[in-house]
Amino acid sequence: MHRVAKLHAVGDLRVEDAAGPARPLPGWSTVAVTSVGLCGSDLHWYAEGGTGEVTLGEPVVPGHELAGVALDGPHAGRRVAVDPAISCGRCEPCRSGDRNLCPQVRFAGHDGVDGGLQERLLWPDELLVPLPDELSDDAGALLEPLGVALHAVRLAHVRPGHDVLVVGAGPIGVLAGAVARRAGAARVFVSEPLEHRRRTALRLAADAAWSPEEAVEGLVAATAGRGVDAVVEMAGADEGLGTAVACARPGARVALGGIPSTPMSAFPAAPARRKGLTFAMVRRMGDTYPEAIRLATGGLDLDALVSDRFPLERAAAAFEHAVGRTGDKTVVTVSSS
Repeated sequence: MHRVAKLHAVGDLRVEDAAGPARPLPGWSTVAVTSVGLCGSDLHWYAEGGTGEVTLGEPVVPGHELAGVALDGPHAGRRVAVDPAISCGRCEPCRSGDRNLCPQVRFAGHDGVDGGLQERLLWPDELLVPLPDELSDDAGALLEPLGVALHAVRLAHVRPGHDVLVVGAGPIGVLAGAVARRAGAARVFVSEPLEHRRRTALRLAADAAWSPEEAVEGLVAATAGRGVDAVVEMAGADEGLGTAVACARPGARVALGGIPSTPMSAFPAAPARRKGLTFAMVRRMGDTYPEAIRLATGGLDLDALVSDRFPLERAAAAFEHAVGRTGDKTVVTVSSS
């Protein structure tokens, strides 16, 4: 038996005993989970019962940002980050190097695949990434959102000298700003409604951060009316799309990474058309862990994003706290490494 936190319905997360993992199949390892970050998509599942058109069916163990210790297999005894996406490896996207687009992907904490909020789980060996000694367990868990930020910045085609706007300064938005800076962005601007998250963005990457009500005027002044070269949107709200369109220069790219609560989104089509904007949809990430580790060991302090920690027994309180958005990244400590 081991302890798990299982989501049964909206707002109904229970910490309970469950049967431990079976003996690993060939190519799979047992991982003792140490740290799990709560993502915005996890909060959608907890507070709304799904994301967009995908809804909660059977109870599931949430958590796809996770690190732990491999108990067996090729990495036995080593701390590892866990890549949460099990792609099929056979479809055209997988064979083309876009396994994040695999239609058959199985994803931790999603659609019946139990995720990280449990003491032990089984996971494919090829998706366990050994952690350097200088990275904490929390930082190992946050390599996943850093990977999403990396993917988003690449889709936005951020180039040296660009002015970049990040819409939404949750943890992935803040990381996107930090990645854009390291990609050579001349200036990073942020639009974010919560003051404490604007402060975090300014501390870690941004040159200026405004509330959404002030963002357009602030960008007009900062860029002398030109607009930004690239936008990374991580708000998941139509208002954020409006800000992105208003602040982008003609010909800019807009990477849409925010997850809305509903299946439909809307944006101001007329100005977007007149500006000839290019929109790119951000679907999780590809094989970004090597680059994420390089950034995290090269000065990008992932631990600085962690504002709150809860033990597994208080996982429901962790979700309630995270839904309130009073901090930055909330982490559940499952066990010590």
